[in-house]
Amino acid sequence: MEEIVKVREKGQVTLPLSMRKKLNIADGSIVLSKIVDNAIVLIPQETVDRDQAWFWKEQWQKLEAEAGRDISEGRTMTFDSAEDLFHEIEGTAQADPDRKVQKKRP
Repeated sequence: MEEIVKVREKGQVTLPLSMRKKLNIADGSIVLSKIVDNAIVLIPQETVDRDQAWFWKEQWQKLEAEAGRDISEGRTMTFDSAEDLFHEIEGTAQADPDRKVQKKRP
């Protein structure tokens, strides 16, 4: 797909509607621009909110994949209460009586 576009004041160009639709580019979309072999290339970019960026880090994605495998292979446990979970984690028969556990909200 190719079309001729006119460069306007301050270097602005309008991307043809057919290209914007095909690549899902809308007002406010972000594109990476670079020169490749004497041509200008625009590459649509996806952005992640800063407060969600941790989820997409390589280490977190590895942990997500591992958890997904554990779930699909049945390596999971369920507990009737948070106290039962703490017993399992700590390997104890009874929980610490001073432990503060948030009660379920009604």
